Amino acid sequence: MSLDERVAIVTGGGKGIGKHYCQGLAAQGAAVVVAEIDAGAAETTAAELRAAGHRALEAPTDVSDEASVRAMVARTLDTFGRVDILVNNAAIFASVGFTHAPHDQISIAEWDRMFAVNVRGVWLCCREVIPHMRARGYGKIINIASGTAWKGTPNMLHYVTSKAAVAGLTRALAREIGTTGICVNTIAPGYTESESLAPNVTPAQRARALGERIIQRPEYPDDLVGAMLFLASPASDFMTGQTLHVDGGSVLT
Repeated sequence: MSLDERVAIVTGGGKGIGKHYCQGLAAQGAAVVVAEIDAGAAETTAAELRAAGHRALEAPTDVSDEASVRAMVARTLDTFGRVDILVNNAAIFASVGFTHAPHDQISIAEWDRMFAVNVRGVWLCCREVIPHMRARGYGKIINIASGTAWKGTPNMLHYVTSKAAVAGLTRALAREIGTTGICVNTIAPGYTESESLAPNVTPAQRARALGERIIQRPEYPDDLVGAMLFLASPASDFMTGQTLHVDGGSVLT
């Protein structure tokens, strides 16, 4: 699954699972753009990749902001001249956090912010890179959803609904641009142990997630990297509009 000469953008790539995606892409030869709202985390991750001999660029980005996304893609093109892979990983969940509460206790402001990042952010990033991918006749867009959208996990209605929207966006966009040479797919992780997730998840939530799995062990960020690399590589060139559940057998479809 070599990605030599490819250029990949990873949103939310400065920390947590996104950082592992950046490391995996770089290890396979891709130049990596670390698009991250936390400028310090973006700089640190990109610097670590460069120190390891990889090509990397930090790009402080708010994916919910049109101008910020446009500037990030322009900087990518100025530096590397192309965009081959987009991993839409940025989301409100672990590092940002949100209210775990019944549906009638979620504020309108928090609902709107969830969709601004988790859904509009995916759409804006796709919209910005597609013309450049279409011009080359090739591209890989990988959207990160969540197994919660299939389980209907309670007390996080705005998050679950936003991730269901990502899955629907993937299917509709795949059909819309299917003749352009661009593949659009989704990864749906299960609950994943991550340094950015730990403060926001209770022991009871961890235990419940583990008990729902066929493979009875915690899921770690590196468990997701292989699926991401498959979807980013030519090995998946005949696959689009699909969802890969990488969750130890928690959701079966």
